[in-house]
Order: sequence, then C-alpha cells, then structure tokens
Amino acid sequence: MRSVVGFAIFSAILILGFIFIRYSSSQESHMSTQQQSGIHVTPISHASGILSWGGTTIYFDPVGDQSVFAGKPTADIVLITHEHGDHFSTSTLENVVTPQTTLIVTQTARDLLPADLAARAKIMANGDTLRERGITITAIPAYNLPGVSEKYHPKGVGNGYVLDKDGTRVYIAGDSAGTPEMRALVGIDIAFVPMNLPYTMSVEEAADAVLAFKPKTIYPYHYRGPDGLSDVAKFKQLINAGDPSINVVLLNWYPK
Repeated sequence: MRSVVGFAIFSAILILGFIFIRYSSSQESHMSTQQQSGIHVTPISHASGILSWGGTTIYFDPVGDQSVFAGKPTADIVLITHEHGDHFSTSTLENVVTPQTTLIVTQTARDLLPADLAARAKIMANGDTLRERGITITAIPAYNLPGVSEKYHPKGVGNGYVLDKDGTRVYIAGDSAGTPEMRALVGIDIAFVPMNLPYTMSVEEAADAVLAFKPKTIYPYHYRGPDGLSDVAKFKQLINAGDPSINVVLLNWYPK
C-alpha cells in the first residue's frame, strides 16, 4: 500500500513540475522585456526597440511621443533603417537624441532631418561598416525581392544592421524580404526579423529565411499589416519544427 501511495505522490510531483515548466516557458515568451546573451531587449512598438548591452543603450527605429520613452535609459546610439513613418520620426528623434548620442541613418532619412540633427548624423549605405562605443556596425541591404512588394522597399535604400561586440552578433533586419544577404549571414546570436505582407515577408518566408541563417535566438517583430497581426505562434512552430535549437522569443510589440 505504501509503495502505491508513494508512486502516486511521485507521479503527481512529476506532473506538477511539467505544468510549471510549460507555464514558465509560456510566460517567458510573452514578457515585455527579455535578457539574451548579456543583452536586455525592450520592445517599444512595432519596429521600435531598445537594446541594453554592456552599459551601452541602443535605440532602433524609435517612433512615438515623449511619454513612450519616459523612464527609459538615454540612447547612446540610435539606428534608423529607413525613412518610412513607422521607423522614422523627426519629433521622436528630437526627444531621444542627446548631444552624446550617435545617430546613424540612411541617406534618405538624413535628407528629411532638421538641420541640427542632419549636421551630426552619420550616414551608412549598404555594406558600410563603422565602430561606435566598442560595437562594430555593418549596414546590411534591406529590400523587397522583385514582384508586387518591390515598390515598397527598393534595393539600395534601406539598411538592416549587424552589431558585433566581443564576438556576439545582433541582426536588426529593418524592412526586408528573405534576401540572399540575409540568408548568407553567419554567427548571429540574436536576430529581429519582420513579417507583414505586403510590406515585408509572410510568416512562412520569414521562417524559411531564419532557418537558412540560423540565429541562436530570433525575435519576430514588425508583424502588423493591413489585415492585423501576423501569426507569430505559427512562425514559432515552423522554426521549432525546422530547427529546435533556435530559441524563438515572442515579446509584446503591440502594447495597448
């Protein structure tokens, strides 16, 4: 009798443990912030986010009013992928760029900046590399492939960025299809990839591209389109089925 009771208790403990692990994993996937590879990721909205990396704070494509960034650490580096309104806002930049901030932009974005910001902005074209605050930054082409969507993001205009510090590599795709340049990336630890037709990729195309360059951790972002939010849960399923070693993190990029 004791052995039966003992077995029942042991089984109950195993079941409860399994439930706790599944619950914890689910909660982690939907947290508002996340720590990976010593980098703290804070989503702001849609294409805008913040990386806190070894004492350096990097804003990418910040948009929104001043209240959105209230209480956030001051930007050391601001990256602008291109000039579209969901990635670029002069009023936001005037609020978040300080005299100590390095502002990195595309030529098309620089052309729209007010004179004070334009004078200090550093322009990066596809393929350019520079080093700021111990981080090597490389501009990766971000564009749509030939077809219906090509008009939104022609080749040679927008950037993605690869950030490299002490061997850790982060890729912020910007608005891009699953281009040959994206698929050829190597050694990426953390990646941010968009998925919203007709402007960037379908969930399936994004998953296929990610499975080609195999980052250690992938964050789907920029996944709202004309028909609502893309199915990021399906994206996670496709990645997990194709390569279970890739960590898919689902953060809340669309706070109410």
